[in-house]
Amino acid sequence: MTPDTLIRCRFACAAVLLLALVCVLALTISAGSFYTDRVGLLWRYTLAWALFAAAVWTLRTIPGRRTVFLVIAGGIAVTATGLLAPPATSTDSYRYAWDGRVQAAGVSPYDHAPADPVLAPLRDRWLFPEGAGCDGPGRYPIPSSVGTRSCTRINRPAVHTIYPPLAEAYFSVVYRLSPEGSRHKPLQIGGALLALGTSLVLLIALRRRAPAQAAWWAWCPAVPVEAVNNAHVDTLGVLLTVIALITTSRHKVRGGLLLGAATAVKLLPAAAAPGALSGLLARGGPSVRRRLVDASAVVGPAVLVVALSYLPYVLASRESVLGYLFGYLNEEGYDDTGNSRRYAVLRLVLPDSWALPAALAVLAATTLFVLCRGDAQRPWRGALVVTGVAFIVFTPGYSWYALLVVALAALDGRWEWLGIPFAGAVAYLSTQAGLGTAAYAVATLAVAAGSVIRTRSQRRPLNDPHAWSSCAAARTAAQKRRREPK
Repeated sequence: MTPDTLIRCRFACAAVLLLALVCVLALTISAGSFYTDRVGLLWRYTLAWALFAAAVWTLRTIPGRRTVFLVIAGGIAVTATGLLAPPATSTDSYRYAWDGRVQAAGVSPYDHAPADPVLAPLRDRWLFPEGAGCDGPGRYPIPSSVGTRSCTRINRPAVHTIYPPLAEAYFSVVYRLSPEGSRHKPLQIGGALLALGTSLVLLIALRRRAPAQAAWWAWCPAVPVEAVNNAHVDTLGVLLTVIALITTSRHKVRGGLLLGAATAVKLLPAAAAPGALSGLLARGGPSVRRRLVDASAVVGPAVLVVALSYLPYVLASRESVLGYLFGYLNEEGYDDTGNSRRYAVLRLVLPDSWALPAALAVLAATTLFVLCRGDAQRPWRGALVVTGVAFIVFTPGYSWYALLVVALAALDGRWEWLGIPFAGAVAYLSTQAGLGTAAYAVATLAVAAGSVIRTRSQRRPLNDPHAWSSCAAARTAAQKRRREPK
């Protein structure tokens, strides 16, 4: 078989796997929901991840323009599957739509909970059904002033929003651009555009060294499910974070501004800040003064953007702009070491009372490592390590949070971190106690194994005679070129 024929076979294989992935994702998103078939949803989602892994593994052997074509075409097809049905596994986008409507009416979203009677004139039958419309799943009862049975699709209707100001600005823009009665679809289309934008940014950044890695985001099952179908605003934060880290290696102030904007969309991108400061505490190199200037060039603009983005809402709101944030953290068990959903991996080896202090210590040590040993030319690597370790020690139960890990893994080429997004999905969809913990434990082992394999492969030239002979041949060829007449 000729090399060209072999490449064509690999291309066809990747295309078939990609087509199968699109079909399974379409079935996964259209055939069930979190409330009606969680077990079936998890099995179909697992199959989608298996096809995704096989497809990206095959893609790595395809050279040149064929790779770019498959990444783009596959990314569009995979993303489009998220538009096939209403949100299947999350009701967060209903809060987004409501916050946008409230802002369009000139009211701060931080001042009133959705169930507040003051906002009753803004309600419609889509977000606030009545009577028989409250019989379906995903309905939350609210008080009614007219005696009829009332409910809402918005989760936690009795508490204020927790979303940061640039997320609220995004909700407002989408609402104002949406046709009357379009319901959830504009937010899904917005999520699709943001997901495709992230794919494009990754493809441009990786075009010279590894364009196939862009498929790790573009084809990942988490993207159509969480970024598009559920329309999570995390996708906007991911896009801004990726651009920020790519920019930081050359323009620290611009990178800091973008990182601040990402944090003002969703607070999680703040975990990427140590990556933007990679190598700050390394021995040798620039003077202390120069390092402080570089750090200030990133941190200062980031803090400024966050502060300025909050300012209009602070001035317009009578209530706290932090909303239900601290109540949410308590509810999710991040401050309670007795909650088995959090710190699940650490609990396998430590007493419950040690879990929270151990998580904070591990995260602090990881941050210090990145600051001391991180690569300033690849800030996304340190961002991936800190963010990924945060997921391992805190084990969040919401799978859309890990969209950031998917993008950073694609940017850095560290395949071992992709198990974390899948583990988050298992923890969220599983009905069996302990299955999410097992998934996170396996993902942790995969990260450890990948790190060991990568370290050994980097040391191979010291012990491998074939590697030495390759290096010697390269040196001989270079010397021969230098002796040739100009």
